[in-house]
Amino acid sequence: MGMLDLTYDGSVAIVTMNNGANRHNLDFMTELKNKLDEALENKDVKAAVLTSADEKSWSQGVDVEWLGARMAENNTEDIKAFMYAVNSVFKTLLLYPVPSIAAINGHAFGNGAILSCACDFRFMRADRGYFCFPEVDLGIPFLPGMISFMRKTIPEHRLYDFMLTGKRAGGGEMEAEGVVVKAVEGGEATLASAVEFAKTFDKKRGIFKEIKKRLHKEIIETIDNQDPEFIEPLFLMVSE
Repeated sequence: MGMLDLTYDGSVAIVTMNNGANRHNLDFMTELKNKLDEALENKDVKAAVLTSADEKSWSQGVDVEWLGARMAENNTEDIKAFMYAVNSVFKTLLLYPVPSIAAINGHAFGNGAILSCACDFRFMRADRGYFCFPEVDLGIPFLPGMISFMRKTIPEHRLYDFMLTGKRAGGGEMEAEGVVVKAVEGGEATLASAVEFAKTFDKKRGIFKEIKKRLHKEIIETIDNQDPEFIEPLFLMVSE
């Protein structure tokens, strides 16, 4: 069994992260990109849902142990490859030719929360799990591309608040802010609601992708043109 599984429920592809806290490292992001691509090979797929097998965590972001080990080894190539792999997943979701829906059935922290923002829609468990950007406390500045698509998801005043305070928010609060379509009691029910919503879509891939391409044009340009200015010199943390 890999770190992610791909299954189908009728016209819905379900990508399940099953690596515990689902922390992001190079192998994880590479496999996630592959699963998203594989789902599209099934021409009957009309939507994709990204969920977690863990009862506690949807995704707790960057694998800091993996990253710390690469930093200790001065393995700059792996670190850069990881950052570009992260952006490759974000771009894939931003341009995905079918709706992408995050079924957030546990904690979504840091890069995990950012990953959910790259999806088109979000459902979140109401009774367990928090959404949080702890980067301000960890000394990790957001890349310009991340900020640009987080803005499409979270109202500006709340994004500002989340980014500068590191506050946590539950599903009910996220629904009230319009960040998630619906907050649902229970992990299984969260996934079921996301899949039910996904099954309402029957759009042609060509028009869906073209709309997202035009809608996210500036975001993709930011990822491609501005993010490397920080990735190449590895200006990814602030110690002061």
